[in-house]
Amino acid sequence: EGSAEGQRVQGFARKISIKRREVKYECDFKLPTGFGEVGAILVKNENNKEMFFNNIVLTSSGKPTVTLTCNSWVHSKDDNPHMRIFFTDKSYLPSQTPSGIKKLRDQELENLRGNGQGERKTSDRIYDYDTYNDLGNPDWSTSKRRPVLGGPIHPYPRRCRTGRGPTNTDPLSEKITLAPNYVPRDEAFSTVKDFNFQYRTLRGVIRGVIPFLETALVNPDLGFPTFTRIDTLYDDGLPLPDNEGIYKYLLPRLIKKAEEGLEEILLFEPPELMNRDKFSWFRDEEFARQTLAGLNPLSIQLVTEWPMKSKLDPNIYGPAESDITKEIVEREINGVMTLEEAMKKKKLFVIDYHDILLPYVQKVRELEGTTLYGSRTLFFLNENNTLMPIAIELTRPVIDNKPEWRHVFTPSSDATNLWLWRFAKAHVLAHDSGYHQLVSHWVRTHCCMEPYIIAANRHLSAMHPIYKLLHPHFRYTMEINALAREALINADGIIESCFSPGRYSMELSSAAYDQLWRFDMEALPADLIRRGMAVEDRTAEHGVKLTIEDYPFANDGLILWDAIKTWVTDYVNHYYQDANTIETDTELQAWWTEVRTKGHADKKDEPWWPVLDTKDSLVQTLSTIIWVASGHHAAVNFGQYDYAGYFPNRPTIARTNIPIEDPNEAEFKNFIAKPETELLKCFPSQIQAVKVMTVLDVLSTHSPDEEYIGNELEPYWSEDPVIKAAFDLFKGRLVYMNAIIEARNADPKLRNRIGAGVVSYELLKQLSKPGLTGMGVPNSISI
Repeated sequence: EGSAEGQRVQGFARKISIKRREVKYECDFKLPTGFGEVGAILVKNENNKEMFFNNIVLTSSGKPTVTLTCNSWVHSKDDNPHMRIFFTDKSYLPSQTPSGIKKLRDQELENLRGNGQGERKTSDRIYDYDTYNDLGNPDWSTSKRRPVLGGPIHPYPRRCRTGRGPTNTDPLSEKITLAPNYVPRDEAFSTVKDFNFQYRTLRGVIRGVIPFLETALVNPDLGFPTFTRIDTLYDDGLPLPDNEGIYKYLLPRLIKKAEEGLEEILLFEPPELMNRDKFSWFRDEEFARQTLAGLNPLSIQLVTEWPMKSKLDPNIYGPAESDITKEIVEREINGVMTLEEAMKKKKLFVIDYHDILLPYVQKVRELEGTTLYGSRTLFFLNENNTLMPIAIELTRPVIDNKPEWRHVFTPSSDATNLWLWRFAKAHVLAHDSGYHQLVSHWVRTHCCMEPYIIAANRHLSAMHPIYKLLHPHFRYTMEINALAREALINADGIIESCFSPGRYSMELSSAAYDQLWRFDMEALPADLIRRGMAVEDRTAEHGVKLTIEDYPFANDGLILWDAIKTWVTDYVNHYYQDANTIETDTELQAWWTEVRTKGHADKKDEPWWPVLDTKDSLVQTLSTIIWVASGHHAAVNFGQYDYAGYFPNRPTIARTNIPIEDPNEAEFKNFIAKPETELLKCFPSQIQAVKVMTVLDVLSTHSPDEEYIGNELEPYWSEDPVIKAAFDLFKGRLVYMNAIIEARNADPKLRNRIGAGVVSYELLKQLSKPGLTGMGVPNSISI
């Protein structure tokens, strides 16, 4: 480290032991007098295949041990002649870098940025940007052509560049190959840990199990004739073909023996909701409770204006004012107060998908086997802090020669209107399922996280303390996103084939990103305030006062948010003495500038982007990223099978229109004669339901080597007593949070968390056993 160039000493490593899957090498270095501290080691892999380096440990008599935490693949010299650079575990801001390794620091970042040319190889470690131009496959079929997401027409975050060339039929679309999508080598799931098993399981399910299901259930439009037939998925299962061994390997939880010596079957485990109360999905109270403690607790918002109004062009989409009137509200709340009193007391809440869905209604209705409305669902807050749905408005805009159609449905004791109410709820649940998967889950966590990761690796050295803080929250996200582009969000993938918007699903997610996403609103307190679900209150425990006191997602999430922010504050205070050290940190500023100008280029000129010029702004920015990667993602991911594994509770698609929308005589007669059969026709088909259930089972499962937030100290912090002490405090706060959650789930006054047949809210508990548990907050978005 002493000189400007940095002295170098060479050595050759020899293998000394093999134990299980770990191989140890040893190398002797003779350091000249005055060499100074070791700052970096350069490695050349002379083998003809890559090697995974766990760490490098330097020992010398009379001197402290020096550790270089690697956790990285080192390419073969045959793939790349350049040596790999590993730095010691010490953290340095750019201005503090010892002169002897400054050039190496810069060189490593240049290596990671690449030159933006050529197709990426599997062994590459290059991070660069591209648009989502690889979701379609126009060379296969014109029906698989999809628009480019990213740019002025369809704004979107950027993904990792693969460098593949254009398709033959569309120069704007990237060529699709049979090989997995490129991700930088160290972003791939490590085969050293069982994380890789979960990834291989998901890939195997998508590439093997799903195609089998599509052949086993030949008629793609065949629905479930009865609710009893749905139950057979959990009682009798589906027979598997002769090579069922591979399925048993991929889905050990779901593959069972029908009887001793007989064929193996795909048998779904009853989800927690079904185990607790099989008929809870039918109840209005549970329908409302799940807006606060279910799979998508991020859409409910306070009604702040009356009448509710659309922001869409009334010349195209009809009158702006909602048809839910003052008279309807006061009738449905039995006159306990006036509308004005309800507004003043903050008693009315809405899930409003009117404006985001209405522009897609005509296009979606041109597709086979699906339909769509714009929707508003209104709720009233009872005295016991529970919500009750009081009205659902469904709207169809003018389509060709058909005039606008809209109708307000309300709960009823009348048989016909009661069944119409149930149909309306099924449609709203399909809307919410799509919005949850496309926006609350994909866009706001997976998709928006990728630019932070790409920019961090391009501009923050591995020695940078902020890189070390964020890195645990970035692990494996790019790999799971790459798989999603291959088979989940691609043309005719799981999302398009099983959710209401069909081929327009990703286009709709772009509209949501364009209209709704703001980085400064992704922090939990800011999100709650924006939706009217909280107000700022410095005297309150978490700095905000909740509008609904018993809001399990927010109650638990705020504890986690505070713990994250306190940990980040302690961390930032340790490395940055004042605002000037933040403003003059060239790597930090380059990272954040590129997040905005390249990673989220379509929003680069928005005024709400934070400026990293104070400790507070840096802490808020870092805390937001960590919250999204951990708490936000856990809340919308790991309850998927528990809540949607019995699909009548959360149908992903509505396949038929409401029976009173332009009914013909025969259809309405069928509805009157047997409404249950007509509702089943509206629900997902058999193949849609089984495909989604199979994928959700895997997505909701924790791997054996899951890395949970605040659970394990990163090796590179172990030698810093200040950071170690701050992390121990962070860990202690999360243990306290777990105890609070358990106490809340045992409190009978909290009716959104406990009651006969009610699934307890545990999604934000810190830790989990492996498997499908409905709890546990991993560090990163790794599934």
